[in-house]
Amino acid sequence: MSRGSGGFPSDASEEKDGTMKIHDVNKGIHGNTKRLRVGRGPGSGRGRTAGRGNKGQGQLAGWSAAGIFEGGGTPLIRRIPKRGFHNAHAPIVKGVNVGALDGAFAAGAEVTPQTLRESGLAKGIWHEIKILGTGDLKHALRVSAHRFSAQAKTKIEAAGGTCTELPGPAPVVKRVKKASRKKPVGG
Repeated sequence: MSRGSGGFPSDASEEKDGTMKIHDVNKGIHGNTKRLRVGRGPGSGRGRTAGRGNKGQGQLAGWSAAGIFEGGGTPLIRRIPKRGFHNAHAPIVKGVNVGALDGAFAAGAEVTPQTLRESGLAKGIWHEIKILGTGDLKHALRVSAHRFSAQAKTKIEAAGGTCTELPGPAPVVKRVKKASRKKPVGG
């Protein structure tokens, strides 16, 4: 064991040794840290204004700024011009390339939205799956999806596979009068 200056072991030997040192015993344990008691006099280091600064709303209990608050200036969300239209109710379509299917599935395998999710090709939130034509398909697959690009369809069928289009969610029918629930008047 090499000795550094002063007869103590050098840092290099401690790393190679692998034994636990006494100063490592409680490292990373913070279960018993005491609550910071603010406003308890100048000697505490958190006295007088209790770390809240001088004057203004921030010194009052229960006040918190909105997430977009930028100190009174116009927030970024209002400084940027708005363009176009974003439909929040549109279905989220997840695209999966033909080349990705080739690497993830064996020959003759059935590819469904469920198997795509399990294989990790369709992660996250989506309502429909669209198969796209990037990449090459070397073996036949039975692919079921909500949508297919024309190029993807030709590549899957050229490799000897099949394409099955799944139905999407049923459209919402609005303003349909329900049958009256009143009892007919007997005469």
